[in-house]
Amino acid sequence: MKKILLAAVCAAATLATLPALAQNIAIVNGKPVPKARLDALVAQAERAGQAVPQEMMSRARDEVVLREIFAQEAERRGLQATPSYQQKLAMARQSILIGELFEDHRRKNPISDADAKKEYDRIKAANTGTEYRARHILVEKEEEAKALLAQLKGGAKFEDLAKKHSKDPGSGENGGDLDFAKADAYVPEFGQAMAALKKGETTATPVKTQFGFHIIRLEDTREAQFPAFDDVKAQLKQRMEQARLQAFQEQLRKSAKTDYKFSE
Repeated sequence: MKKILLAAVCAAATLATLPALAQNIAIVNGKPVPKARLDALVAQAERAGQAVPQEMMSRARDEVVLREIFAQEAERRGLQATPSYQQKLAMARQSILIGELFEDHRRKNPISDADAKKEYDRIKAANTGTEYRARHILVEKEEEAKALLAQLKGGAKFEDLAKKHSKDPGSGENGGDLDFAKADAYVPEFGQAMAALKKGETTATPVKTQFGFHIIRLEDTREAQFPAFDDVKAQLKQRMEQARLQAFQEQLRKSAKTDYKFSE
């Protein structure tokens, strides 16, 4: 009868420890290592954009248990009482607390799809219109430009003259090609002269800008290209979230009562 009672007590004790074991991934020197630490490590990696596949979980468990082993040894040596540890702990605590503040702000001030669409429409409206694909030849003196215009009228190829004479290192080696851009992407004198041309037409006289004298030929025009909202929504939300967080930080800085003068 005593043996039966003893077995029953042992079985009950085993069953009672099962929930506790489920919450721990190991026992190190009599101290449990909670599964919550593993979950936190995995969540941290995922927030940083690092996927943790199932085959990597064993390594993650190893990491958590090793940390406990090392931490216990540090405590055994009394390192938690050193000034160096206390200073680093204070800095780490502050960093974690600040991170929690910013994360709390993000959660309470989410960027909705409607917010993102409104910003998308604003940016799109500022970037619609005609784009021009032009070539140009840039030289220092007006006489040089006039001489090149004469050669073009005589049948010389624009691309060849640009490669040989243009002072613009970005486009010269490509035959003067500037690709598609809006007129306001250039200095006013250049943009206005380019927009006044018809496809295939070349400026009749050199165009003077702060860079020198240009001969411009308009290759083609098109409506400005703009990505679809769904293609840029995630990126746009991230940028808006960062801007909102920066505004929050600036608000806190300005409202703080301090004798410290921030550098501008």
